[in-house]
Amino acid sequence: MGNIVDRMIRAARLDASLYEEVEADSTATGQAAVVVVLSSLAAGFSVPFAIGVPGLLLATAFELLRWLVWAVVIYLVGTKLLPEANTKSDVGEMLRVLGFASAPGIIRVVGAVDALAGLTILVAAVWMIAAMVVAVRQALDYRSTARAFAVCVIGFVVHVLISLPFLVPRVAAS
Repeated sequence: MGNIVDRMIRAARLDASLYEEVEADSTATGQAAVVVVLSSLAAGFSVPFAIGVPGLLLATAFELLRWLVWAVVIYLVGTKLLPEANTKSDVGEMLRVLGFASAPGIIRVVGAVDALAGLTILVAAVWMIAAMVVAVRQALDYRSTARAFAVCVIGFVVHVLISLPFLVPRVAAS
C-alpha cells in the first residue's frame, strides 16, 4: 500500500503508472475516498462563510455520493458502450482511479484568496479533467486517449441528467 501523499502527487502529475497501481490495489479505495474528501473540503474552504460548517459537511457527503455515481456511470459507459477489445474493469477500480483523479482539486483551497478564486477554480477543473481522462484510459485498458475523453464526456452528460432532479429543487428554492 503506497503512501497517500506520494500517490496524490503522482496522480496530480498525471502519472499513468499511479492509476495502474491504484486500479490494482483493492486496499486503496479508502485512500481514494480521503482524496475526494480533501478535494471537496478544499473547494468548500474557499467559501466557508457562504455555506458554513454544516453546509461544508453536507457538500462533502454529497461529493462522496457523486463520486460513487460517477464511478458507476463511467464504468457502464466505458465497459458497455465504448469498450475496446482488452477492456475490463469493475466499479471498485473506477472508484479508486477517479478518487485519485480528484487530487488536483486540492489546489482549490487557494480560492480562499478572493483575487485568485476564479483562476484557481478554472485551473483545478481543467487539471482534474486531464487526470480523469488519464485515470479512465488506464482503468479501462484503453490504447486511445480520445476514447477515454469520449467516455468522460458521455459520462458527464449522463451524470448531469441523473443529478438534474436533485439540482432543480435547489435552484428553485434560491
